[in-house]
Amino acid sequence: MKGINPKNQKNPSLDSSLGRGLVGLLLSAMGAAAFTLAFPPYNLWPLALIWMVPVQLALHRIMPKSWSGLALGVGVGGFFWGYFGGMFAGIPFMHYLPIGIGAIATLMGYRERIFHLRTGYRWYVVQGVIIWVGIEMIRGFIPVIGTWGFAAYTLYALPWLIQPVSVFSIYGLSALLMLSNFVLARCALDVWDHWGAVRGTSSFRLSANRSGGCLLLLVLVIGWTGLSLLMYQTPKPTLTVAAIQPGQPLRETSSSPFDEASWVPMLEQTRKAAQRGARFISWPEAYLPFDPQTTGTAQLRQLTREEDIYLAIGYAVSTPQGLRNEATVLAPNGEFLGIFGKDHPVVFAGETSLTRGTYPVYDTSIGRLGTIICYDLDFTDTTRKIARNGAQIIAVPSWDWPEIAHKHYSHVVFRAIENRVAMIKADMAHDSVIVDPFGNIIERHVTTHPTARVLTADVAHGTPNTLTMRWGDWVGWLCLVGMAVLLLADINLEVKVRKRRAGGSNSRFKHDDQHRDLSINHVQPLPPSHPRGKDEV
Repeated sequence: MKGINPKNQKNPSLDSSLGRGLVGLLLSAMGAAAFTLAFPPYNLWPLALIWMVPVQLALHRIMPKSWSGLALGVGVGGFFWGYFGGMFAGIPFMHYLPIGIGAIATLMGYRERIFHLRTGYRWYVVQGVIIWVGIEMIRGFIPVIGTWGFAAYTLYALPWLIQPVSVFSIYGLSALLMLSNFVLARCALDVWDHWGAVRGTSSFRLSANRSGGCLLLLVLVIGWTGLSLLMYQTPKPTLTVAAIQPGQPLRETSSSPFDEASWVPMLEQTRKAAQRGARFISWPEAYLPFDPQTTGTAQLRQLTREEDIYLAIGYAVSTPQGLRNEATVLAPNGEFLGIFGKDHPVVFAGETSLTRGTYPVYDTSIGRLGTIICYDLDFTDTTRKIARNGAQIIAVPSWDWPEIAHKHYSHVVFRAIENRVAMIKADMAHDSVIVDPFGNIIERHVTTHPTARVLTADVAHGTPNTLTMRWGDWVGWLCLVGMAVLLLADINLEVKVRKRRAGGSNSRFKHDDQHRDLSINHVQPLPPSHPRGKDEV
């Protein structure tokens, strides 16, 4: 226009892109916060069904394409920061884990948007579920993370709803939760495309495909819930068990491997549990700094003989080769039944476990007993191996730090249901819990302050014969295969695109991409003046 200097005018397109980017980042941060709040100690579990919706809306519709991947980076990385933040204060490199996860998610988000533009969003829901669960499966093999932060853990307090994990594993429940997120996210994308922005009206009608997706989700949720209610039980107790939480480890002295004064309270706590009727009692991880088969043996044998108990003892022995982090079970007749070496040492904290790799189960007069140790809870394989060997009740000596207390004990619920075994988590100071074979929390004490406590409860013997115990994480493996197929499809599509561009049809391909994005389900293309019409390709 005459009299106006273009250099002094703001670029409307740039302003629009910046505004949309900021709005998208805000929505992604809201999604990350919602998912964090779904986990303990907040326990707002319904948010686990919808948290991805604002993230996906930001990724696929609101943010400019060139930096749309940041939506997934902020959503996923922000969740890892909210969930893991403060948990690893003593391990500096763990502070950067959410940043690394966010960077990977950013790259994946950008590729995800391109893939769906090119395929007309035909695989949107399926791809979302498979990728999420497949990545959870990969995480389950990584010592640094394990199953921490799995979507399924948000439902730990609802045993009536999560029984099918004994059939479909924890990955099956994660798949159902993410199916809810992506079906609802797809509906949100339809709302965005139809409501006002395209047709200039607030009227909206869900497409037939989307209605079918919602109906399928409803059927699966009803089917899952019905199956869970049919499977769920509060079994009749058959044995009294106990977890001893001493509040602190046994002290050593210069002249003796243990301090007699600090030894006495632990023995008294154990006798107290026995007086309440407990026959199987667990001590925490590494409570003894020596092997009970060579030191303190007479006192321990006297204790189990006088109280007629089976005692699971956690101990740690330092050797020149590394640490022996072990648990043994001492019988009333004074016999040490065997040794279990911690299967998953905390390697990122420098821990070793020299005797790992065997999974003994002890056939006793009170049932078939087994042990695992602390971090073994965070992987699905160790409990499964013990259950396959016939364990009905599993002791879990642990030594957690206060920052993880309100989260870690929830893992016990899923290991119990997956394998249909009772579990006794005896922690050193923070989060002891007793869970029956159906995931019912019978007794627990969870605190961030070191506390001495004796937990006793009546539990039923487990019946370890579930599909998950026999087949393992089969849903996770299927999703991992699906990830590989989707990756090959994306690579194949990229090759075809490059060939078309090399053949001189670049402009036509751009037009096709834009048409696929803006004409999903026969929605009218956006007008050129609309911000989304300017930067999709």
